[in-house]
Amino acid sequence: MSTVTTTRPATATAAITINPATGDVLAAYPFLNLAGLQNVLEQSTTGFHRWRAVQPTERCAVLRRMAELLRRDVDALAELIVAEMGKPIAQSWAEVHKSADTLDWYSDYGPAMVADTTTAAGKNVVVRHQPLGPVLAVEPWNFPVWQCIRSAAAILIAGNSYILKPAPNVAGCAFFLERLWQEAELPAGSFTVLNADIDVVAAAIADPAVVGVTVTGSVRAGSAIAAQAGKMIKPSVLELGGTDAFIVLADADIDAAVDGAITGRFQNSGQVCIASKRIILHKSIEEEFTQKFIAAVARLRVGDPRDPGTVIGPIARPDLRDEIAEQVARTIAQGGKLLHGGNPLEGPGNFFEPTVISNVRPGMVAFDEEVFGPVAALTTAQSADDAISLANTSKFGLSASVWTRETDKAADIAWRLEVGGVFINKVPVSDPRIPIGGVKNSGFGRELSTQGVHAFTNVQTVWVEESPGRL
Repeated sequence: MSTVTTTRPATATAAITINPATGDVLAAYPFLNLAGLQNVLEQSTTGFHRWRAVQPTERCAVLRRMAELLRRDVDALAELIVAEMGKPIAQSWAEVHKSADTLDWYSDYGPAMVADTTTAAGKNVVVRHQPLGPVLAVEPWNFPVWQCIRSAAAILIAGNSYILKPAPNVAGCAFFLERLWQEAELPAGSFTVLNADIDVVAAAIADPAVVGVTVTGSVRAGSAIAAQAGKMIKPSVLELGGTDAFIVLADADIDAAVDGAITGRFQNSGQVCIASKRIILHKSIEEEFTQKFIAAVARLRVGDPRDPGTVIGPIARPDLRDEIAEQVARTIAQGGKLLHGGNPLEGPGNFFEPTVISNVRPGMVAFDEEVFGPVAALTTAQSADDAISLANTSKFGLSASVWTRETDKAADIAWRLEVGGVFINKVPVSDPRIPIGGVKNSGFGRELSTQGVHAFTNVQTVWVEESPGRL
């Protein structure tokens, strides 16, 4: 067992991108200083005033051009995703295509979301959704195209401008997107990249030019940024971590549930906020599910993310790989039973074996903490009520998946789960047609769908009284 890691070059002046499959340094992207920040804010403010003057139906043409550019450059962009954060190439292609499809969807439905609407007060009262201005988006590395496109599409269709603060290890993807938006003829400054350290980001949040902040990332980062935004009385949307429950009840289709659990836990090498991290099994089906699940995990192909047949690629950074190893070791020391995997892989890169741990209970690391990698924690439930209780025993509340043939009862179970989204006989997904977000430490506010468009708008009521009168 090897615990050797590739050391990231220490720098306070640039974002360094490193291939997680090889440890090779790819590029350095200099951080902006405070003067550079002011230039970005001035550009974004100018871009906002130009973009808000464009009618929503006309904004759609830009989004559609961007979608076509993503499809045109899918190979180059997918290869960059693979190089910068290690996502297997087949999943990287899918990410780019999903992003293009999302832009098309907002082009179809976005204008109606920001159209004036009437109210119960009568036809002389309308509600409008006015854009606010430049919105700062602090985005993660695990979906370096999808995360940026899904938030940008909603924010832009509403008429705001968008400032992207990317994770340092995927800075190249951010600048690639910025170039494509320019080619799509989005007004200059309407989409800009803020490649900067935390002090400059804090200055951006404090600056009056920035009107709101959206964050997808860790609880620590989200808490700090939301506190800064709150101090300045600016709206924020947080989509943070999760320990999502995957509940398999006694009457579930076991084969379907196993397939779902494989996808739900191991997509993107387990580096997904809404991944099914806690698999809660009714005691009557635990043995059958576990045997089939381990057999399926053993078939997962781990290796070169450039190979279309690879399912599990490297962990994005060596420190994250080491953290996963430490969480697994602590869980086993607490009484968890290692059924498969559990170790970093020998050789170059940040690879970690697909891992299954059973006998995981509340109080153990793999139950209480978010394990951001290919590690499945199995927990036994004595009944459906016990499964619900276990699922709710978490400081997080992002999403959950419930597997049962009794879909009528599943609706009642969903009502009792303390999460932002419940998926019955389906793996949790992010989809532009539905809002995504959570409760508890998983954050607040919603991205995607109508809620994502309205998140950074002024809901303005306009009441026109044609002849003065009394209430």
